[in-house]
Amino acid sequence: MLNSEVCDVYPEIIEDAMKLDWEFLGHNESNTRPLNDIPADDEKRVIHDSLARIERAIGKKPRGWLGSGVQETWNTLDYLADEGLRYVCDWVNDDQPYMIDAGGGRQLVSLPYSMEINDRPAFDRYYRTSDEFELMIRRQFDVLYREGADSGRVMSISVHPFIIGVPHRIWALESGLDYIAGHNDVWFATGAEIVDHYLASGVIF
Repeated sequence: MLNSEVCDVYPEIIEDAMKLDWEFLGHNESNTRPLNDIPADDEKRVIHDSLARIERAIGKKPRGWLGSGVQETWNTLDYLADEGLRYVCDWVNDDQPYMIDAGGGRQLVSLPYSMEINDRPAFDRYYRTSDEFELMIRRQFDVLYREGADSGRVMSISVHPFIIGVPHRIWALESGLDYIAGHNDVWFATGAEIVDHYLASGVIF
């Protein structure tokens, strides 16, 4: 996810992320101005300008969106569809992708995101320890891996570098990822890759 103002303030971050072939999602202009906290007449412009600025920076338009604070208004899905986006991560309510209606009979894919396996609430709100967060990752994976034997599951690990990236915490993420990678038939995929696979599968919910 990328606040578009980062493109102007920290272009070196964008350059390094592009070298790593990261996928960029629209994430508002700034985290300080969520869509439900700006004038209603500004929302369409903010979404458009955010995506346009990212496109200028990386050479292509993002395919997905995660609003800052996972906040939306009644019009957000319509505006995202207007921009030609394919998926949205704001609806934190499932472990599988599904189709969500936008205006005019259009649909977006709702892609799973997590507010549980997420370092921000885990450490800042619930005061979990690094050991607890690592165990949360493992336990979440164990259940989804078991369920995934019958029908694929998406496990989102939501992290913020300024939280998980400190020395006394980063090991928890590394250990959790090593644990996941030690299992067969696990796919480390981008959001766009998951959406493409879901749409091509023919099993549309």
